[in-house]
Amino acid sequence: MHFPVRRALAALALALACAAQPACGAAAAKPASNDIPIPDIAYTRFVLKNGLTVLVHEDHKSPVVAVNTWYHVGSKNEKPGKTGFAHLFEHLMFSGSEHFNKTYITAMEHIGATDLNGTTNTDRTNYFENVPTSMLDYALFAESDRMGSLLGVLDQKKLDLQRGVVQNEKRQRENQPYGVAYQLLTENTWPAGHPYSWTVIGSMADLDAASMTDVTDWFKTNYGPNNVVLVLAGDITPEVARQKVEKYFGDIPAGPPLARQQAWVAKRSGSHRSVVQDRVPQARIYRVWNVPGANTPEEPLLDLAAHVLGGGKTSRLYKRLVYKDQTATSASASDDSSEIAGQFDLTLTARPGADARKMEQAADEELRAMLKSGPTDSELQLAKTAILARYTRIVERVGGFGGKSDLLASCTTFTGNPECYKTYLERIKAATPAQVKKAMNDWLADGDYVLQVDPYPANLATTAKLDRSKEPALGKPESLRLPPMQKTTLSNGLKVVVAERHTAPVVNFSLLVDSGYASDAPSMPGVASLALRMLEEGTPTRSSLKISEELESLGASFNTGTNLDGAFVNMNALKATMPRALDLYADLLLHPAFPQNEFARLQKDRLATIAREKANPQQMALRVLPSLLYGKGHAYALPFTGTGTEDAVRRMTREDMVKYHQTWFRPNNATLLVVGDTTLAELKPLLEKSFASWKPSEVPKKNVAQVGQPTKTVVYLMDRPGALQSVIIGAQLAPPRNNPEAVPLQLVNNVFGGTFSARLNMNLREDKHWSYGVGTQIASAVGQRPFLSVSPVQTDKTRDALQELVKEYTGIAGAKPITAAELKAAQDNETLRLPGSFETTSQLAGAYQTILQYQLPEDYYNTLTEKALALTPEQANALAVRSVMPNRLIWVVVGDLSKIEPGVRELNLGEVHQIDVDGNLVK
Repeated sequence: MHFPVRRALAALALALACAAQPACGAAAAKPASNDIPIPDIAYTRFVLKNGLTVLVHEDHKSPVVAVNTWYHVGSKNEKPGKTGFAHLFEHLMFSGSEHFNKTYITAMEHIGATDLNGTTNTDRTNYFENVPTSMLDYALFAESDRMGSLLGVLDQKKLDLQRGVVQNEKRQRENQPYGVAYQLLTENTWPAGHPYSWTVIGSMADLDAASMTDVTDWFKTNYGPNNVVLVLAGDITPEVARQKVEKYFGDIPAGPPLARQQAWVAKRSGSHRSVVQDRVPQARIYRVWNVPGANTPEEPLLDLAAHVLGGGKTSRLYKRLVYKDQTATSASASDDSSEIAGQFDLTLTARPGADARKMEQAADEELRAMLKSGPTDSELQLAKTAILARYTRIVERVGGFGGKSDLLASCTTFTGNPECYKTYLERIKAATPAQVKKAMNDWLADGDYVLQVDPYPANLATTAKLDRSKEPALGKPESLRLPPMQKTTLSNGLKVVVAERHTAPVVNFSLLVDSGYASDAPSMPGVASLALRMLEEGTPTRSSLKISEELESLGASFNTGTNLDGAFVNMNALKATMPRALDLYADLLLHPAFPQNEFARLQKDRLATIAREKANPQQMALRVLPSLLYGKGHAYALPFTGTGTEDAVRRMTREDMVKYHQTWFRPNNATLLVVGDTTLAELKPLLEKSFASWKPSEVPKKNVAQVGQPTKTVVYLMDRPGALQSVIIGAQLAPPRNNPEAVPLQLVNNVFGGTFSARLNMNLREDKHWSYGVGTQIASAVGQRPFLSVSPVQTDKTRDALQELVKEYTGIAGAKPITAAELKAAQDNETLRLPGSFETTSQLAGAYQTILQYQLPEDYYNTLTEKALALTPEQANALAVRSVMPNRLIWVVVGDLSKIEPGVRELNLGEVHQIDVDGNLVK
């Protein structure tokens, strides 16, 4: 299902950007893998008489319950000629059931669900949502009704609608750079007839041919409770869970007996190769082997091999290809484990102008060296620590991808043992270099498939029957009481804010520096983001690779990010290694060396990144939009990706990085936020010691000028020949984030396009199925904020979709007033989902960062529910009329102009100009 708009809008790069990194100290830290315990996720298990397997995990830190439902059916259960059914049916499960005949995501958003989605892979289909405890009955009623009573309201109209949505999802994926690879890799690595030899999303022809009989048979065969694992995790007890599950699921009849696929690795022999062209700026090599799948003795060994070979900056491929040879901008390895088989793959992206053959040859040399000698002890320790640290962080979250309920459901579905992850981690801990070497030689010495993607020359039931005649009564918003922010100031003037949470042995450090894209000179955009990226590239006492090794050895992660107004340096550390990690963190913050060799490498990488952005339809638009919206010379008039321009990046020097750091990184211009398993009393002495050498200094003032709204509608066209979709972006300005009307305006936005059930998505996706998903966002900023709609639509509907968007803008601005029901839905979504938004230390830190950066009241989130519920329809409509300007919008349309330009011009929305990827007018 994957409601995609939030992911698309995240491309604005106005939220924190991350990049792993470490910090200070002289001697290498002792590897921590032996000290990291294997997590223990306690559970109670029971099975209903109809075969439904239920697991319950208690976690009462927040009034939220994760509902995670796994159906043991995926694309491998399809047949050739009838592919894509599992994924298509996942979409149909969101379209309403007999006693709950409403759009599922809309209904769940109205009760405040978070981590809400459904996904399909080769082996399973899962549906998950975190809901306030008071809404659990409602969620279980809905989840059980679609399990037991879907077919009563499934009709041809719903089938046609979701078929169109899925086909647009397929188009959207294939419209991305390297989108051709997935189909080719799937078809060429598995033998004909193998259950993995077709893609999960299926073929267009098979989707077109899907009939009501086909989907009905699919449901009857695969969606019985005896083929399901249900996990409830969070604010619930086993006794309450059993009572509720018996009530809602107990009368659903069991489905038929099912056949299960057994392991079929399909090991290959020899080497096979394909070459394909795509409109991409850089060549890419995929190299794939078929290997044993999940829950096999080989899986942890190959996972460790993948980490050592290509698991990050400390890996052999990254060191050789990206750092040393500089033939690649990225180089990775992964071991992707599925139920009956797996695939080990290398993905290598060539630097523009580099010889892809030399890059591939060097990668092969690194592989052969590991096949010959295996990993070193230290490499293996780093890999073990990284994997164990990742599992340690799982205990922070009850639901969603990678949460505790997800892990329990996966283990139970595929092995019958909810604790199978312990076996995996025990094998990780016990692995030796010799065992990893043997596994690599058994599976990676032969049988590879290589796909080379070259740039296109143009460059471009037994219990009582439940009465389902009425739904359970809805609960009320849960009270929210986030940990208080404790404050102190170090002797050098650095403000420190601490929020304690002791439910997981994790501590998150975030330094907030008042700088951001707005601190860049107009002639040199991109300095701030590149300087932040370089913080992890070395200090006087630590090289870049040494930093990465120390971070892995400590089980810590480091990343930096920039947005319009700020720079952020984050470290997530384990409690057990926090003091050592803090030393490393301080060294990275205070003593970046900005090595010339690393600067030169990253300068090339940044140019390659910009080239990729100029090939991605949404990023093409987001690069040129700011100057059209704010006017050239404004502090915000630079690419929303934050990467700057090619001209500026080419002119940058290492000295620009040094100057940026010396100018803006001052204790009197920063706040250190610490969230997690620590106390202010414990921290302050450590911080005073670590930051003693950091001295205050005068900092320049940024000038974020006020600008006027667009005076008229103007349409800008950008050509992307051969595009399968057009991307339409509408833009105007909104008041700053700390404006008193920010909360009401967000509610108006939620009605318009900010949620799945908003007007735009209901129109273009659910009603007309011209898109996989559209939406709007008011990005955060200290100054005027960009208010954007992003609409990827199929090419032949570009004109009609743009016309519908104009109609929707006019509607929300007064022609179609917001109804009481729409406002209530937006209020429910905004308030009820709050408790599920602060599970992890990183999420909590993100909330406090928002408060601190935009100078919001300290009780902002604790009082948000009250403020949101106070808005009336009259107030909402008055605000919409004042705020939304349908006749003064900047439109940017990216697509195949040979097919879409005449239709766009026919609409006569205003002046129409064609611009290139740099925003220059094309004559």
